[in-house]
Amino acid sequence: MTRWAPDAALRLEQAAMELFEQQGYAATAVPQIAERAGLTTRTFFRHFADKREVLFLRDREFPEVVAHALAGLPDDLDPLALVEQGLTAATAPLQQWRASILRRRALIRSESALHERELLKSANLSDAVAASLRARDVPPREARLLAALSVIVFDDALEAWLDAGPGADLAAVLSTTWQALRALSGGAAARIHP
Repeated sequence: MTRWAPDAALRLEQAAMELFEQQGYAATAVPQIAERAGLTTRTFFRHFADKREVLFLRDREFPEVVAHALAGLPDDLDPLALVEQGLTAATAPLQQWRASILRRRALIRSESALHERELLKSANLSDAVAASLRARDVPPREARLLAALSVIVFDDALEAWLDAGPGADLAAVLSTTWQALRALSGGAAARIHP
């Protein structure tokens, strides 16, 4: 077995996906994943705390990508436009990972033990957005609300994109989701204040 491999985490992710799909999440053990990847169990635990984490490899970096995208936007944007544009910019790399995101979604849906970890992924994204907004002097309550809203919009857009088929553009689906939210909130405001 290879002692050191620069692509170890990706190899472990691929091996885990294959085994989870072949024999199920519960029936797959960490030593099997490591063996399939041609690595040691010790190497597995250098990269991941447990077998759940291997499914969320790419999600570790996404909140940082979003925070970086938000930091690079002009200062004159209002907070909502900032969140919209930041998320759109951060989603560009996801387009190429559609097939693996679909595979992961199927596994998460089939295994209740993974649902909690999926929720943690969304919480981490919300925290990153809120911190980025506060760094731009957005009041804390507004930053929290916009961050939570952005995660709801992002998660909904991601689901719609995956369901739309291989030719769908995630940025376009995300834009449509923001438009739908604006239409809903405008209608709600009109009902509250006739």
